[in-house]
Amino acid sequence: MNSSSFHFKRFSIVQNNAAMKVGTDGVLLGAWANIDNAKTILDIGTGTGLIALMLAQRCDAEIDAIDINSDACTDAQQNFLNSEWNNRIRLHNKSIQDYTKLCGKKYDCIVCNPPFFSNSQKTSNNNRTTARHDDKLTIAELFNNASALLTDNGTFQIIYPFTDKNILIETARLSHIFPTNIIHIKPTPTKEPKRVLISFSKIKILHTITETLIIETNGRHMYSDEYKNLTKDFYLKF
Repeated sequence: MNSSSFHFKRFSIVQNNAAMKVGTDGVLLGAWANIDNAKTILDIGTGTGLIALMLAQRCDAEIDAIDINSDACTDAQQNFLNSEWNNRIRLHNKSIQDYTKLCGKKYDCIVCNPPFFSNSQKTSNNNRTTARHDDKLTIAELFNNASALLTDNGTFQIIYPFTDKNILIETARLSHIFPTNIIHIKPTPTKEPKRVLISFSKIKILHTITETLIIETNGRHMYSDEYKNLTKDFYLKF
């Protein structure tokens, strides 16, 4: 998934400038996020615009997409303009901290595929480092801003390393948002989960729904029926 462009069934992603290219994490979140009845959606750290475009394909909501990196915005803007949904996706070259102060609106659904490397080695590519590491956006800041921008019945949905699931949930609690749905993402049936998809809400429920999704079953590129069903509206190969 590292070529300069990536083609889906109803849109294409140009990724000449963005540090982070199309990847499985973004596709999972874009395909899984619950957008039922959402009229307004915010994509935090849109990168190439992948998730915003996937959500635009799935619903009729008005979508705002933000990214702090101007190179990523160059790609996202081209991808949005080239799509059939260009009349309802707006791009903002801002940090989430600045956007929260200035936007003056609330969202029914907020999604984010965030930077999640806090202490690992930095790369020589400053844009890639910003996209992958949380130096400019800690998880606490992310949840504080998401909470401020959510409608009372809105959802904040995120993909994150499975090993940090409990930290993520506790950080969210401090911002007064709580998990409602959790999906453990396992690469194969015998491997431990690598990622977790979580939907948060301001409404605290008694029992969080927790499920597991396996990506590959009987070997490399032998995808599970669940994964194919989740992504079939997007991937050409399904």
